[in-house]
Amino acid sequence: MWKLKSTRIVKHYLSTNFLVLKMAKSSFEYVKKFEHDDSLLPNTWIVIRLDGKCFHKFADDHNFTKPNDLRALKLMNYAAYTVLKEYSDILLSFGQSDEYSFVLRKDSCLYKRRSAKLLTTINSKFSSSYVFYWNKFFEHLPLKYPPCFDGRIVLYPCDENLIDYMKWRQADVHINNLYNTTFWTLILKGQLTPVQAEKRLSGTVSADKNEILFQEFNMNYNNEPEIFKRGTILLRKSILHNKVNKSIIVDVHDDMLKDKFWKENIYILSVKKSKQNLMYIGPTTEIIEDQLSKYESHLEA
Repeated sequence: MWKLKSTRIVKHYLSTNFLVLKMAKSSFEYVKKFEHDDSLLPNTWIVIRLDGKCFHKFADDHNFTKPNDLRALKLMNYAAYTVLKEYSDILLSFGQSDEYSFVLRKDSCLYKRRSAKLLTTINSKFSSSYVFYWNKFFEHLPLKYPPCFDGRIVLYPCDENLIDYMKWRQADVHINNLYNTTFWTLILKGQLTPVQAEKRLSGTVSADKNEILFQEFNMNYNNEPEIFKRGTILLRKSILHNKVNKSIIVDVHDDMLKDKFWKENIYILSVKKSKQNLMYIGPTTEIIEDQLSKYESHLEA
């Protein structure tokens, strides 16, 4: 008798509370009306660009090598690589200094093309990866505090707009790197103060800076590493590994300012999702080695 009565009490309690919760849920749901629809325009290229915030201070606080710290650039590339691994809708990305751009498919429906969702997710994945893999590249230099990256989304309606955007970002690399290389060479090797170096370079053009490097410091700017002069492109290609075509993400430093790059990688702009990427012919970088080693481990398991 007591058992039967207890069962009835429990059922009554559960049904009553369920009804109260259901009513509460219904009465509170009106707040969702304050959310706005931020779906991005369809059939447009989505470009997400992340930029380091106060990165000059961050670089100084962590003793980055001037004018370029290869470890820092490789860390940026690796963080971007983790983003591409996570999201197959990203066809191409480009990075330089403290910024990275990610290009999503024109017909991408990732997160229903919701702007806030795309920006925050890509940014958080990149930022957390930067912190998580810090010791991989700065083995003996502790991270004093986490960096911060802001971000924006820009839509480009046609292929020409997208190509011009990528060319613009790479042209920016050359302009900034030539200036920074000359500026820091004048300071580190020419014993000038930052103010004196800035004054020396005021009003100079590219030819003048090349002349300063060559005549005064016997430096040929053309011999500088491509990663410094052109930045890094991440894209998907195929590689022949153990007689098997393996789809991988490659990091290259090709010249996007020339039409040759876009003709060779025309599949990037294809509306239809390509099942076969262009074969990769080039050196085995750390990022490529990382993928091949994981592939081998998977086969052994």
